[in-house]
Amino acid sequence: MKRGLFIGLVTLDCIYQADHPPAANEKVVATQAMMAAGGPATNAALAFRQLGPHQTTILGALGNHPLAALVREDLARYQVELVDLSPQRDSPPPISSIVVSAATGDRAVISRNAVDRQHRSDLPSPDLLNDVDIVLVDGHQMAVGAMLTASAQARNILVVVDAGSWKPNFDQVLRCANVVIASANFALPDGSDPIPYLESLGIEQIAITQGGQPIQVSQHGKHTQLEVPQVKLVDTLGAGDIFHGAFCHFYPEHPFESALTAASQVAAFACQYFGTRAWIAPFGEKAERKV
Repeated sequence: MKRGLFIGLVTLDCIYQADHPPAANEKVVATQAMMAAGGPATNAALAFRQLGPHQTTILGALGNHPLAALVREDLARYQVELVDLSPQRDSPPPISSIVVSAATGDRAVISRNAVDRQHRSDLPSPDLLNDVDIVLVDGHQMAVGAMLTASAQARNILVVVDAGSWKPNFDQVLRCANVVIASANFALPDGSDPIPYLESLGIEQIAITQGGQPIQVSQHGKHTQLEVPQVKLVDTLGAGDIFHGAFCHFYPEHPFESALTAASQVAAFACQYFGTRAWIAPFGEKAERKV
């Protein structure tokens, strides 16, 4: 059992499965729907907790609006602790609306994310890192992430960065990373290849995920590719987040490439289920059958 601290975005996700996303002025009837806590770091934390079980904390800005109670209840149900950066905030939490196409598993997302919830004052105490084994940062709380990753680096705590997209001052967090796992959409402000830049920061373990395409890997300057499982896609929402949480579960007990391969297997399994929670019980049953 490990203790993980996940820093970043906490949202309320409203997820629908339909034949297709609606066009302008079109109404579409969903075949399935669900609401859950979401956000890259949050989904990663939930996956990490379920694979352990580990002691798991998500640090983000939520507030006390009535809709925030739905997020708190979901996190409590899956035994993820929330440390709220803005507990007195009474405005609604960030809400994401997602439509998943039934035939392909592709998703269309509209979200406010944490653009107006950046926490800059009264930074949390570094004591949050006490007994923590691994920290994951998604970049949506940059000031908090920069401060805590610097403290984690000083304590030799593993730091994993989820680089979904470039954000202002991201370099402050990246410089403290042991591992960077980026998406194919991650691009530097100048449009250049991110791998040489990340290597120049001294990051020795880098992975670029590309959906169903092979993972690009840079390890100590050596470049390889890892194949990923091919499955029938039901829902790709949160697949990358689940991948990151699974990686934190497997690493560093497993070598870097082995942890990436195992994480890709978990993410592929999750893609065969609608929403970001339905995979958990079947995956546990599958694991038990292997014992």
